[in-house]
Amino acid sequence: MRPGLPRRATLAARAALVGLLYAGSAASALCADGAPITPVSQTGAAPAVLAARAGMGGDYRPVRGGLLRSVLPGDGVDSPALVAPFQLRTRPVSNAEFRAFIQQHPEWRRGDVAALFAGSTYLRGWSGADDPAPLADNAPVVNVSWYAAQAYCASEQARLPRWHEWEFAGAADDSRADARDDPLWLARILNWYSRPGNTPPGAIGQGTPNYYGMQDMHGLVWEWVEDYNGLFVNADSRAKGEQKQLDYCGGAAVTLADRRNYAVLMRLALLAAMESNQDGANLGFRCARDAVPTIKESTP
Repeated sequence: MRPGLPRRATLAARAALVGLLYAGSAASALCADGAPITPVSQTGAAPAVLAARAGMGGDYRPVRGGLLRSVLPGDGVDSPALVAPFQLRTRPVSNAEFRAFIQQHPEWRRGDVAALFAGSTYLRGWSGADDPAPLADNAPVVNVSWYAAQAYCASEQARLPRWHEWEFAGAADDSRADARDDPLWLARILNWYSRPGNTPPGAIGQGTPNYYGMQDMHGLVWEWVEDYNGLFVNADSRAKGEQKQLDYCGGAAVTLADRRNYAVLMRLALLAAMESNQDGANLGFRCARDAVPTIKESTP
């Protein structure tokens, strides 16, 4: 596993992943009623998205959406998730872009942001409050909290992608909308996990865009999603009652859906172990938007 995330997240992720991979059909029996997995609301998120919304920024491409064979099935058991059409930023947000953001919104500078919205390691690699050096301008920004990522996306009239949106776009290779049954493609993604994680991420956009025109969905950084804390991965065996049932439903869904896709399972487990004000040395983000509605011409 790559280092660079908070110790609490990495330890919890290990335990959570073990539960995901070996929960088995006994856990799925708890979910036989087909109750949907509903994301937990992002309590306290409002202050994080009050950034001024001047400028659109970024390059967004449409993703048509559709049915997704997800590691988190839509009904919590085995049904595909329905993903509505959306737009996704083609590249992760860079250091240069995030610097421009905090120059316009100094409340998100390191040292000025409230502790509730960012921890002590926020933008740790930067040499100054608004200077990413020695990190490269064209590298993805990391050590950014969920709140800060949401605020940035709001400045582009956008939001963080939801899990199923990210998973849908991330299933593509350069020629297929869904390459997840290709063992060679899966092996290339897993190769990233064998590389040392104690060095800053490389430059954005060095790989071939995927089927939807997205770059660096895999192999550069982890990425925040909007509903990360609704993924129901809980390694705490003391959970009881309804909460425990929800946790087991999530675990069973992941186990039964596609346990071969280890890379996506790791991403899921790590995100579920995070807290909103945490960050990581390999954790960045990109933004998403709802699909632009089609304007129909009126008939005279």
